[in-house]
Amino acid sequence: ARCQCKMAPRERRNCGYPGISAVECKKAGCCFNASLPGVPWCFAPKPKRVKKVCPNDPYSRINCGFPGITAKECERRGCCFRPRPAGVPWCFYRRVVEE
Repeated sequence: ARCQCKMAPRERRNCGYPGISAVECKKAGCCFNASLPGVPWCFAPKPKRVKKVCPNDPYSRINCGFPGITAKECERRGCCFRPRPAGVPWCFYRRVVEE
């Protein structure tokens, strides 16, 4: 993603070899910007930012508890608790999504 390549030139960590082309650099999953001399032109992107969220679709829930688990016990496990609808897990794992 473009935002992963926006960083101060001094933060760039080399990701290629001298003379690497923009195409080869990008094929390797790296960022390319040749506008500044004296800093790496092919450099490692920032790590993707992710967060854990409770899924909205009750039918995509993955069970994290057991019958009769309390909300407090479920949340202590780092999971989501929603006591509805019937027939799906009420205590379920969070999903990792990119920000």
